[in-house]
Amino acid sequence: MDIRQLQYLVALAREKHFTRAAQACNVTQPTMSGRIRQLEHELGVPIVARGQRFIGLTPEGERVLQWALPILDNWQSLTRELDQIRNKKGDLVGHINLGVVPSALPKVAPLTHVMQQLHPRVGFTVLSQSSEEILRGLHEFSIEAGITYLDNEPVEGLLQVPLYKERYCLFVAEAHPMARRDGVTWAEAAQEPLCLLTPNMQNRRIIDRAFAAANAHPSPRLETNSIMNLLSSVKSMGLASIMPEYFIDALGRLEEVRAIPLRDPPVEHSVGLVAIDKEPRSPLVTALFAAAKSR
Repeated sequence: MDIRQLQYLVALAREKHFTRAAQACNVTQPTMSGRIRQLEHELGVPIVARGQRFIGLTPEGERVLQWALPILDNWQSLTRELDQIRNKKGDLVGHINLGVVPSALPKVAPLTHVMQQLHPRVGFTVLSQSSEEILRGLHEFSIEAGITYLDNEPVEGLLQVPLYKERYCLFVAEAHPMARRDGVTWAEAAQEPLCLLTPNMQNRRIIDRAFAAANAHPSPRLETNSIMNLLSSVKSMGLASIMPEYFIDALGRLEEVRAIPLRDPPVEHSVGLVAIDKEPRSPLVTALFAAAKSR
């Protein structure tokens, strides 16, 4: 058994198709099939449920996959650390996959900017994900770190660094009757024609709990998983929305939109950087957390 066989298995589990998995690994389909059959022979268990096309992994294959994921993650961390040791300048080189809840996406740039200054040879892929997807991605090693809520749903056992506090406003068009007010209650907001994030988003669950605490029961006119769609709907459709207060300046000052602080009840949540807590720790994750603490 070698690392390449495990890489092929993980690719197959991800792509669910032999040809696509082979292409992702830059090998031919017969090569991939042969190496996975060899892995089955060496382990003495069937890994792939075979038919005319890929059906899935066997129960034994699922267990092999669960062992393969941390092995490959540790292998990648080892190779990165050795690259750093071999590099005469000691420069950190690599790529970080970062999962981010949609409401926090505008807050990513300050962190990646600090990393760029400290480690210019480190790149990022930033993925918009729900909090559940972030936790699953961390445990499946498809992302190295995430930015999510720290005090709303369980993140026990993870490395954590708080980044900011999230507070909420009712966003309305400039011509809205409430646009000049200095505050609005959650009960009042529930009476407005609302556009909100979809229920699978943690931000939406926070908002729903705030409405419940105010004994209010809104009926959203539009639901989306895109913050940009919320902003556009406020400007173009005359809808109201509830978003973090910093969105009023996140993409430059929004024209024709007003953000009114929400109260009764006051709602505030901590958002931060998370990663799997393990030793030895990936040098990329170590550097990212150091950058987050230095901001």
